[in-house]
Amino acid sequence: MHRVITTALSTVVGAPRRRVWLALTDPAEIVRWDERALCLLEPVARPLVTGSVTSWRYLLGGIPVVLREETLDLVAEERLHSGVSLGLFHFEQTFTLADEAADPPRTRLSLRVATGNSVPVVGGRLDRFAVRRQAAELVDTRLRALQKWCEAEPVQA
Repeated sequence: MHRVITTALSTVVGAPRRRVWLALTDPAEIVRWDERALCLLEPVARPLVTGSVTSWRYLLGGIPVVLREETLDLVAEERLHSGVSLGLFHFEQTFTLADEAADPPRTRLSLRVATGNSVPVVGGRLDRFAVRRQAAELVDTRLRALQKWCEAEPVQA
């Protein structure tokens, strides 16, 4: 039986939902807030739609690998569900955005990652404890970086 590990966290971003969505879906922005995204490997059609595939040269533990992300489902400025391959690590991630009652506008940003309970690596497998730790680190790092970027860089008109 294949088991799934799910990790989910959320944060409040001091920026409107439109700003957060742009940072989340625009490759020109992603490469600026995600320090592990080194470069886009091929052009991406805009706007993002279901079935879009984005490939990056990406750092995983200091080693450059290919990150391939396929958009499985999206509702603009509300939800982005993707299938991701990062080296041998395969998972699904779902970002959700919601307005947070405040003036100025703020956004509740959540990220949920679901992956198998073990991951093959060179010379063995990561067990469920290591997978959970890696998934939690990925979620936390991405949310914090996106939050910091959106709060520091206002959207350009």
